[in-house]
Amino acid sequence: MKKLTKPIKYDLLKQMCHIHAPSGNEVKMKDFILEYVKKHSKQWAQQPKIFSGKGFQDNIILIFGKPRTAIFAHMDSIGFTVRYGKQLVKIGGPVTQTGFKLVGSDSLGSQDAVLNVSEDKKTGYAKLEYKAKRDFERGTELVFKADWREDEDFIQCCYMDNRLGVYNALKVAETLKNGALVFSSWEEHGGGSVSYLQKFLQEKYEISQGLISDISWISDGVHYAKGPVISMRDSLIPRRSFINRIIESATKNKCAYQLEIEGSGGSDAKELQMAEYPWDWCFIGAAEENVHTPDEKVHKKDIEGMVELYKVLMKEL
Repeated sequence: MKKLTKPIKYDLLKQMCHIHAPSGNEVKMKDFILEYVKKHSKQWAQQPKIFSGKGFQDNIILIFGKPRTAIFAHMDSIGFTVRYGKQLVKIGGPVTQTGFKLVGSDSLGSQDAVLNVSEDKKTGYAKLEYKAKRDFERGTELVFKADWREDEDFIQCCYMDNRLGVYNALKVAETLKNGALVFSSWEEHGGGSVSYLQKFLQEKYEISQGLISDISWISDGVHYAKGPVISMRDSLIPRRSFINRIIESATKNKCAYQLEIEGSGGSDAKELQMAEYPWDWCFIGAAEENVHTPDEKVHKKDIEGMVELYKVLMKEL
């Protein structure tokens, strides 16, 4: 990995971590990305063609030049839906702990709340509720309240998964000449958008390979500051010949990386693998601690290594 000559500013990432966009309501992230592209793409190496709006729901596809490979970065986050009274239902798989700070907005305005976890005596399962000055309207989405912490080595905040994946795609866009960027929705709660986005890319541009710009986790075999992970498998197994090409390219270009092997977990890749058309895919991303909590923590070297590796792969694949 190249030595950093000056500190990198993460204002873009910080701003995105504060945007309300739980699964099913990604519209604010969509609007933010479209505005960002409109404002900054004039300085990019290649001007992208933008696909959004009718037929794409709240998703975005950017096409650069003659694309061979697509980067998929999901825009949505985990969270909670207000049920009845103060009851909460999970959106995706957030870690639940009494005292976690939440925030939400309904027709009466925005307010903070606190998560409360107790045992339902009837079922024996955990009961999720919130505490706040007033009741939220039924159906309101609550998300973790962003608390950005940054020092010389680490960044810590909620929703690094997957605002960091989006950040990576937007940084790669600055120098990208040929490729596709896909900003998808619903990933945290079962998926559902990638299959039709993949179909569009296949039929219009004959793309048949993708990189999943998402966040993995620190484990007994994955460590901080060793580079982003190239995942050889999680709950799904990608085609080995495609993974080998990625590893060979990363090694040849002296990019820092770690090989990850897990038996669980998933991403937008599941829809690519199970889609109508034959696609190759690989999950590549920085690893974090405190997954799906308000305190997701990533090392800055792994962030910069992720951007560097993606730029190399988008040129060579």
